[in-house]
Amino acid sequence: MNEPLAERIRPKTLEDYISQEHLVGKNGYLTQHIKNGIIPSLILWGPPGIGKTTLANIIATESKRPFYVLSAINSGVKDIREVIEKAKQSGGLFTTKNPILFIDEIHRFSKSQQDSLLGAVEKGWITLIGATTENPSFEVIPALLSRCQVYILNSFEKKDLLNLLHRAIEKDTIISSKKIVLKETDALLRLSGGDARKLLNIFELLITSTDNKQITITNKFVIDRVQKNMARYDKTGEQHYDIISAFIKSIRGSDPNAAVYWLARMIEGGEDVKFIARRLLILASEDIGNANPTALILANNTFQAVSTIGNPESRIILSQCAIYLANSPKSNASYEAIGKAQQLVSETGDLSVPLHLRNAPTKLMKDLDYGKNYKYAHSYDNNFIEQEFLPEEIAKTKLYEPGNNTRENNFREFLKKRWEKYGY
Repeated sequence: MNEPLAERIRPKTLEDYISQEHLVGKNGYLTQHIKNGIIPSLILWGPPGIGKTTLANIIATESKRPFYVLSAINSGVKDIREVIEKAKQSGGLFTTKNPILFIDEIHRFSKSQQDSLLGAVEKGWITLIGATTENPSFEVIPALLSRCQVYILNSFEKKDLLNLLHRAIEKDTIISSKKIVLKETDALLRLSGGDARKLLNIFELLITSTDNKQITITNKFVIDRVQKNMARYDKTGEQHYDIISAFIKSIRGSDPNAAVYWLARMIEGGEDVKFIARRLLILASEDIGNANPTALILANNTFQAVSTIGNPESRIILSQCAIYLANSPKSNASYEAIGKAQQLVSETGDLSVPLHLRNAPTKLMKDLDYGKNYKYAHSYDNNFIEQEFLPEEIAKTKLYEPGNNTRENNFREFLKKRWEKYGY
């Protein structure tokens, strides 16, 4: 049998689907849509091997709709139009269950290809389900994105991946013909990188590489039999996340040599230069921030430049930016501050805005003391007067802790002189 293990044990129903409780659990969003017979056009966003294609198949099966599939890798506008025409015919005139068109890797479609979907989605000829590993806000045109709901698929947890292995051992006819003991699984899970399809491919390779009827899975057994360099950089997913992670961590760790090495690996592998530039833009704020605000400006200019220039010259601009960011002082203080603030909001809820900070555009609001006793900072020496800007319930809560670098040490001294209550 040539069909890979991942295909042989692919779930056919929502009950068999592993993980994503927020979508397909008892009270999940998609569960309710299927139950009510109303399937909106949607984008499934998540890492590779997380079950996006499987979920699209299940939605079509359980909602009893015709199902058409296109891959953005090898489909053009002509293919899209042909499938839409077939979908219109199969949907008929007297059915509310319009066909589902599933497009894998929809982020690879050009603007014109995505434009060709708009009419069919808007008129209800098809229900579009797109799958993407990239942020749809960047990769899907606004007109199409506005007509779709975006659902995020979470990475598998360890227990989910172990459940997949046990399912293979119990239900697959080839695998179950041998006695398999999962003694150690750390190496197997590590090599999979959280990708279920990759995990099952490796597992099948291990089982079929020996004629033994009894196999004990240990870390040594896995490492000895699986090639350490499993594949060249593959921007569709095999090493996509590992290498971008190494790239970012090298810059965060202030190593320009490692940064340009991993950059070269991505460039040679054909990675989208805009994807690399976006990650540099995020890093400039998350890991450098106010230790060197110019980093964010340079990263933003880099993104604009590579979007205009493209390959092959973009490699020079990306190299310059990566080296600059690697050599910059580092601070994650702004990143930490917004994380603490969001956690505080989730714990305390919607606290009332203090009256003196409220806007008072009407006489009634003024009569209710909106804005009363607010002190206008510019009316005081050094453009500062101490007053409370937080809700009473969380007054004196310090969320921003300046990093230990020249610029933010200056921030700390500035804040010490003004805000004794925060304890800087």
